[in-house]
Amino acid sequence: MSKLTAYVKDSYRELLEKVTWPTWSQLQQSTMIVLVATLIITAIVWVMDLGIASLLELVYSFFKS
Repeated sequence: MSKLTAYVKDSYRELLEKVTWPTWSQLQQSTMIVLVATLIITAIVWVMDLGIASLLELVYSFFKS
């Protein structure tokens, strides 16, 4: 149990003394970068999905009776 207590104390001390926390403006900037990147990747996947769906519909139309 003493190892667990030491681990928790060391972790807490490290969070207070060694971790460099971002400022509010840095946090907002990072959030915007992640949001924009997420929207771009979502758009790319959406376009790829539309393209593949159209291609599959074309292929399936050849085999319809």
